[in-house]
Amino acid sequence: MPLLLDLHPDQYPLSGFRRTQLLSWVFEQGVGTFDAMTNLSADTRRELQEKYSLNPFRDIETVRSHDGSVKYLFTLFDGRQMEAVYMPYLDRKTICVSTMVGCPARCAFCATGAMGFGRNLTPGEIVGQVLAVAGGEGIAPREIRNLVFMGMGEAMLNYDFTMQAARILLHPQALGMSKRRITLSTVGIAKGIRRLTEEDDLGIKLAISLHAPDEDTRQRIIPTGAANSIAEIMAAAREYQAVTGRRITMEYTMLRGLNDHLWQAELLADLLRGLVSHVNLIPMNPWDGSGFESSTEEQIQAFYDTLQARGVDVSVRRSRGKDAGAACGQLALKRPTAATGDGYAGA
Repeated sequence: MPLLLDLHPDQYPLSGFRRTQLLSWVFEQGVGTFDAMTNLSADTRRELQEKYSLNPFRDIETVRSHDGSVKYLFTLFDGRQMEAVYMPYLDRKTICVSTMVGCPARCAFCATGAMGFGRNLTPGEIVGQVLAVAGGEGIAPREIRNLVFMGMGEAMLNYDFTMQAARILLHPQALGMSKRRITLSTVGIAKGIRRLTEEDDLGIKLAISLHAPDEDTRQRIIPTGAANSIAEIMAAAREYQAVTGRRITMEYTMLRGLNDHLWQAELLADLLRGLVSHVNLIPMNPWDGSGFESSTEEQIQAFYDTLQARGVDVSVRRSRGKDAGAACGQLALKRPTAATGDGYAGA
């Protein structure tokens, strides 16, 4: 049965005011069943239920972190699983969504990469994560105003479905998000960056997981990185910025003794010369069997100081949700014993 959430809002069934009512139920009120749409006639609700599925998930579990973050583990109707992370802040509510089950990029420090690739998520399975998290947190879907495509998967390798999901997120009759509050993260798929450059109606932000400024180190960290050289990635990034005028974020996970040398900070500064960018230094988040350790605080500070001295806009990003296995690089369908789940299951 087709998933209603896979449709663009302009393609929703019904017409005129009835379609507006349907969209409001789904995206503003976040109801999980057609029966709950009480201002639609019984016949209309029955017809919708016969033609469409509204819920993309068979089961939902949660693991709550002591810092307020929540990891959501979704079981899809084909039995596959993936995760999203909800991060509430004082001034905003952010969600990190997945675009795939698993990930083919195989970044060596990332637990998701160790899982391998399952399949692409559909637009509705991507957007459905926002609706399910809102339901689990007892808030309206539109209260979640910040979204990052940084969960499981490489968004650029599920490009079409990710873009369709972005357009649903942005649509004023759907979730009505601001394009300035949606960020797509890529391990550096140059072709995908160039395609994103041409998406004039989107305007979402770009983050590139570079992780090393030299090819030898980067290919140790990202075994699939040989398909997109650093030179190709940077050329695509410069084209993106020349066309869009938008700042680019560079994600850099700090790995002890591997990519944290000061000569690498100097080389990174050279790579970024002339590019309006911001570097996020991310201490590596631990997971069993990774074989890596985070750089020491002293080395992170020295790396930071070297970049800053070269005029690079840089910050150290402290990941949330570590105790729930919800921090960057930890998503791997695990249920850490350090945190407790509340057993929420979606409608």
